[in-house]
Amino acid sequence: MTALPRTSAPAKRALLAAGYDTLESLAGVAIADLLPLHGFGPLAIDRIQAALAAAGLDPLV
Repeated sequence: MTALPRTSAPAKRALLAAGYDTLESLAGVAIADLLPLHGFGPLAIDRIQAALAAAGLDPLV
């Protein structure tokens, strides 16, 4: 299991509250499901996409 990528504290708390506690849990998730979370915007999405790509996991869709 891979730790979540570095994001803002509000974004990380929102991910954890939504049940996304590892990088693998974010593989293939819809961007539209993440954007409503507090602290989420283009920078957080870019960081997650980069971490997924580096780990060889499915990108956000």
